[in-house]
Amino acid sequence: MAGCRSQGDMTEYKKSLIKRDLEMGIVMTVYRQRIERLTVQVIMETRQVAWTRTANKTEGVLDISEIREVRPGKNSKDFDRFKDQKDKNADTNTCFTIFYGSQFVLNTLSLAADSVEDAEKWLMGLDLLRQETQKAHTPEIIESWLRKQMYSVDQTKKNSITLKELKSLLLQMNFKVPSGRFLKDKTGLVGAKKDVLDFEQFHKFYNLLHYENQKMILEEFKKDSCRFLIGTGDHCVLLSSFQRFLLYEQKEAWANDLNLVRELMTIFIDDTMRKTNDPSFTVEEFLNFLFSKENSIWDEKFSEISPLEMNNPLSHYWINSSHNTYLTGDQMRSESSTEAYVRCLRLGCRCVELDCWNGPDEPIIYHGWTRTSKIKYPVVLSIEEHCDLKQQKMMAQVFKDVFQDKLLTEPLEPGAEQLPSPSQLKGKIIIKHKKLNIDETFKKKDLRKGDKQGELSIWDPIDERWYKHYCVIENKTLYYAEENEEEEDTGKATQASAELHKTEPWFHGRMSEGRQTAERLLQEYCADTGGVDGTFLVRESHTFVNDCTLSFWRSGRVQHCRIRSCMEGGHMVYFLTENLHFPDIYKLIQYYKENPLRCQDFNLRLTDFVPKPDQHLQEGWFYSNLSRGEAEDYLVRIPRDGAFLIRQREDSDSYAITFRGEGKVKHCRIHKDGSMYVLGTSSEFESLVELVDYFRKKPLYRKTKLRYPVTPELVEWFSSITKTASLYDCKQYVEVNEIEPALSQNTVMALFDYRAMRPDELTFAQGALIHNVTKETKGWWKGDLGGKLQHFFPANFVEEVSSASADTSCQPEEENPLGDLCKGTVDISKCTVVRSAKHGKAVVVTLQYKEDKENMLPFDLTMDAIEDIYEWYKVAWDITQIEENREFEKITTKQVESRDEVAIEMSELVVYCQPRSKDKDGFENYTYKEVRSFVENKIPSRKKQFMLYNRKALSRIYPKGQRLDSSNYDPYPLWMCGCHMVALNFQTADKYTQLNSSLFSLNGGTGYVLQPELMRRDSYEPQQERKSIKYNISIKVIAARHLPKPGRSIASPFVEIELCGQTDENKFKTTVCHDNGFNPVWIGPNNPPSEAFTFSVYEPDLSFLRFVVFEEDMFSDPNFLAQATFPVKGVRSGYRSEELYSSSKQLQKKQAEYGGDFYPYDVHSKQQRGAPPHRREDPPQCTTLERKTNKQQKINNSKFYS
Repeated sequence: MAGCRSQGDMTEYKKSLIKRDLEMGIVMTVYRQRIERLTVQVIMETRQVAWTRTANKTEGVLDISEIREVRPGKNSKDFDRFKDQKDKNADTNTCFTIFYGSQFVLNTLSLAADSVEDAEKWLMGLDLLRQETQKAHTPEIIESWLRKQMYSVDQTKKNSITLKELKSLLLQMNFKVPSGRFLKDKTGLVGAKKDVLDFEQFHKFYNLLHYENQKMILEEFKKDSCRFLIGTGDHCVLLSSFQRFLLYEQKEAWANDLNLVRELMTIFIDDTMRKTNDPSFTVEEFLNFLFSKENSIWDEKFSEISPLEMNNPLSHYWINSSHNTYLTGDQMRSESSTEAYVRCLRLGCRCVELDCWNGPDEPIIYHGWTRTSKIKYPVVLSIEEHCDLKQQKMMAQVFKDVFQDKLLTEPLEPGAEQLPSPSQLKGKIIIKHKKLNIDETFKKKDLRKGDKQGELSIWDPIDERWYKHYCVIENKTLYYAEENEEEEDTGKATQASAELHKTEPWFHGRMSEGRQTAERLLQEYCADTGGVDGTFLVRESHTFVNDCTLSFWRSGRVQHCRIRSCMEGGHMVYFLTENLHFPDIYKLIQYYKENPLRCQDFNLRLTDFVPKPDQHLQEGWFYSNLSRGEAEDYLVRIPRDGAFLIRQREDSDSYAITFRGEGKVKHCRIHKDGSMYVLGTSSEFESLVELVDYFRKKPLYRKTKLRYPVTPELVEWFSSITKTASLYDCKQYVEVNEIEPALSQNTVMALFDYRAMRPDELTFAQGALIHNVTKETKGWWKGDLGGKLQHFFPANFVEEVSSASADTSCQPEEENPLGDLCKGTVDISKCTVVRSAKHGKAVVVTLQYKEDKENMLPFDLTMDAIEDIYEWYKVAWDITQIEENREFEKITTKQVESRDEVAIEMSELVVYCQPRSKDKDGFENYTYKEVRSFVENKIPSRKKQFMLYNRKALSRIYPKGQRLDSSNYDPYPLWMCGCHMVALNFQTADKYTQLNSSLFSLNGGTGYVLQPELMRRDSYEPQQERKSIKYNISIKVIAARHLPKPGRSIASPFVEIELCGQTDENKFKTTVCHDNGFNPVWIGPNNPPSEAFTFSVYEPDLSFLRFVVFEEDMFSDPNFLAQATFPVKGVRSGYRSEELYSSSKQLQKKQAEYGGDFYPYDVHSKQQRGAPPHRREDPPQCTTLERKTNKQQKINNSKFYS
């Protein structure tokens, strides 16, 4: 069902239909405290999902911006609660759960539609609406939020609001109404009648409140640098002025494109009549832009993944890590939940802690891994082990079953001396768990793939000679291919070269009437083709031995030239003229095809040749009068793959080639199309001889080439061999290179390797198929394999297979390094290895099976070079020694398991994160594969050595046990020491998780941030980096909108700005703006002069800028309202806005939750910059800053529509 949620191919019309259906609503089964049938629908105006019992009674709503996940199937506790009740027959494909909220533990709405179609429509529709909500511009968000405010107090449901309701609403929005007359005067300015405002008037009133209180902000733009911006009249910010402002004050390079500036302006212009090619802002619209997300302080390029920064060793990164990941609150009383893992992983955590305990029958593992399949970069599981050995073994199997190929069980680069990079480890799960300290000679992989390969000579005890085979040793097994064809000696090669012309179609051999026959053939051929000068044929001379005659067509008649021969340097040569000799007739003809033959009377090149008429009639493999049954009988008698004949069928233009392939007789049709012979449907040849010559070199069927012509003499010679049963299948003809032949009857598959000890026995490898089996007595059967027919083999080495099971018999070949070329195998681990001199060789390596020595012949190998065969001997010897040590290894492993309380199965899953507890404060000796864990207050005192260690191997820091409230420690000093996994309690959103969230907002929220290059220098000292000021940041807090409401009273906010990092004077705060949390201003006539705060930045890569808004209560005590924290290097200059995250319960990440949404507004959500929204209940609250940064703040204090 999840697969139906893709929207890539969905048209806009289809999307509109889905949204319309969601707005209409349907009746679904809702799983809450009880199972109910309720109407569920989407309210488009407010971007909410509502569920109602009746038309006038809403049971509840949730904001689409609060949705964190829509999970298909019965995958929530709501379904588990009722699994034994009446819903047990509900189809899983109709069920889904909406996870939403602003707390660390999310709320759930579990639903079951009446049909799969409805469920898929809602899954697609909710994803679509979430994406649209993320991409919505600030004016759209404000409009949606204002509608929710109106509906929250609109008791009459008339889409209007009275002055009484408005006054109540303003108090909830953190605005103090000055007097009773105030509302009447202001609403009158927007056209309200009879003390009632419709939505349009309410929207204008909202803008008027902001403008009236914050218009003094415009004084900031009357300074020299921005004097050009604010003009006169209603539309005072022109397109050209706004572009200049973006370019020179905001430093926006993209603003060089005037079209992009125009598009940005039209987003904030409320009047469609003014959305022209030359738009202009009113001052209210310009202020709205300043407070918008489109004017954010954060440079989005720092939130993108940088692939180039993902190729360093893992020890060069900070890795986002959590402590006690399974907890949802404090360390003592809070619930352990699988959803906590999902939540942390979605927040960008890439090292989670897994607590594993003994269960009644199997280990209790708190995991939720099936929800995290889309995580791109590696995840480290830090195992807190509390299980006994038996349940550890079960736990290891759970990991293998759940993670499958994602689980890292082998080093990526066995010979490497450093950790792999995040790019190399993409999608992998890395286990951090105690590893048994067993001798590496036991636990290393026996042989690497392709450990030894090359050409060996193998002794054939039947032929009693050496044959060369290509061999590979891999995973304890020797694989060998077919023997190589022996090279012909030089004399044979020379002879073959001299006779090349005899296979050419222009050579007609000895003609019965010599000259007369040649002239007749040339005349007939030229009459048919038009008589091209140079048309020729070559025939043997009747008069001179070893000579030939070249007959050719010139000027309408036939002429003849003698091709002479003589001995020259011990070799025969051929020539037409005395001054130009050739080693053979073939080269002579080829030469005169390319160069003219010059005589006194003419000068011409050889062109077309006259083909030999019906050449195949002279071949022993051709039969003009042979039936199909007789052809099969001939081939059955010849037990050689590659045996063949061609016969003429009933039709004079139709032939068939009958041949043996893989022990079976096959037929393939040949039909004549004009002068061409066509095999199958497209393989064309000029003659049957050419066809046979071609398939002597190329495979006709699988690996079978034409090798043995079935002549009458050959059939007679093999006639003494007993004819077998039908070796061919029921299909009469096959296509060329047909892939899967039908299975012969009575087929068995080899369970073990077997090597023949007599000439009438079969040699085969494990997995080989033996066909046409005849069951003889005394444990020996007969069958066909590899061209050997009805040879003996031991019955206890095979098992019978059906056609269905035989289809899978080739599976072992998938792991065979030689594939189809493999002829046999030897399991070296079951052999003894001996060196000796035998069979005429100085050094022979003999493999002798330990069991059944009497019946198994030794396997002898050698090479020409003694040093080369010694290398093969060494590899084989190592394999046998490892096998002999296995029993000792098993005993040792059990002892170490018992001593260290670690199961070998769990230990084998540990590759790169091998914890070290003994002498972990010493850094004289360590490997890159280890990881050392330290409690926060017991960091090694030898800081320099610790930092050097961190360049090569991993370290993890975790909170001390006294933090029962799940509070956190300051991670900054540990980051500066190069510590990689600084584990925090994610469920507690305090200052330090805010810093952590800020750091890992970099690099696309992957959870991996490359440490600065300076930290890998030998001269690096964390406390000595404040040597030179890189630059200064000047910040002036101007105003804010929509700050959170602390309780019943109106907020009196002030802003504290802190530079976290290597600095001394690192904290400033504004004055208090009394009784205004709706749109406070810290400049103007009613405020003391506001000065810019200046921070000195020594190292931008290691510094963070933090904004915190407090409110001063009646006792002059500060109370936290909201915050935002950023890496300094991503802060933009100019007049900027910043979104604040106001929850003290949660941090969320944009990329981890769902990609693309820029800001959250929930009062109960404290989030890092760039997180997805919790609710759109409140528009952005904004703090504008000048010089280096201008920041915006956002809040939430509205009520749901119900």
